[in-house]
Amino acid sequence: MLARFIGYLASERRLAPTSVAAYEYDVTRLLRLAGDAPLPGLTAQEIRRFAGRLHGQGLTGRSIARLLSAWRAFYRWLVRERLSAANPVLGVKPPKSGKRLPKVLSPDEASQLLSGEVASPADARDLAMLELLYSSGLRRAELVGLDLGDVRAADALVRVTGKGSRTREVPVGRQALLALDGWLKVRPLMAKPGCDALFVGARGERIGDRVVSTRVEQWARRRGLDQHLHPHMLRHSFASHVLQSSGDLRAVQEMLGHASISTTQIYTHLDFQYLAKAYDAAHPRARIGKAPKQG
Repeated sequence: MLARFIGYLASERRLAPTSVAAYEYDVTRLLRLAGDAPLPGLTAQEIRRFAGRLHGQGLTGRSIARLLSAWRAFYRWLVRERLSAANPVLGVKPPKSGKRLPKVLSPDEASQLLSGEVASPADARDLAMLELLYSSGLRRAELVGLDLGDVRAADALVRVTGKGSRTREVPVGRQALLALDGWLKVRPLMAKPGCDALFVGARGERIGDRVVSTRVEQWARRRGLDQHLHPHMLRHSFASHVLQSSGDLRAVQEMLGHASISTTQIYTHLDFQYLAKAYDAAHPRARIGKAPKQG
C-alpha cells in the first residue's frame, strides 16, 4: 500500500525526490503508531491520540502539523483508490505552537547600524533604504515598490501600498528624511531617465528584493554587527521601539499596516521581554541567588 502511494507521488504528482522521501517517512511513522491496526479502519479519535503521543514525546506543533498534512494526503489517495471509506485525518488539528518572538535590534545596535560615512551614490541609497525601513517600519516589498511621488518630505509622510493593495501613509523621521534628501541628490547618477522608482539598482531600474536584502546584510557587517540582519528585522525593531516609547498598540498597528491587531500584539511580548531584562539587570532583588549583604 505504501509502495503504491510513493509510486503515485513520484509518477503522477511528479514530486521532487526529497518530497517523496518526506512523505514516505511520515506515512511510515503512521504505520508504526498504528501497529497491527489496519489503516483503513483508523478513526479520527485514534489519529488525535497518535498526535498527542508524539506531542508528549517532544514533537512541536509545527512538526505534527506537517505529519498530519502527509497523513491527510495519504488517506485522500486511499479514498480515491477505494482502499478506505473515509479520511480520518480531516478535521484533526495539531497542538498549538508557541509563537516565536521576532528578533530585533536594540536601540544602540540600530544607532550603530545607521552611523558612518557615505562614500558613494550606492552608499547614499543604502543608508536611505535602511533609515526608511527602520523609521517607518516598511516591508521589503513596500520599500521596493515606492515611487518618487510617494514621499512627501514637507509633511514627513510616505505613501505605502501594502498587502492586499491597501494604501496607508506612514510618518518618516527626521534622520530618514535627511538620508532620503542625500540620496535624491545623487540618484540621477544611477537612475535611467524616465524611471519613477525611488530606489534603483546598478542597472538604473527599480531595485530588486534580493538586492535590498544583500545590501542590508553587507551594511550590517561593515558596521560591525555580529548577526544576520534582514530587512524585516528593521520592521520588527521599529515596531518594538515605538511600542516601548509610546505604549500605543493601535498606532503601531496602523503604521505597520496590520489588518488585525492580534498580529501586532506579538510586539507587546517583546516589550515585556525588554522590560524584564532591564528589571533583572537593575533591580537589587531581581537576581535569584544573590542575597543582600548583611550589615
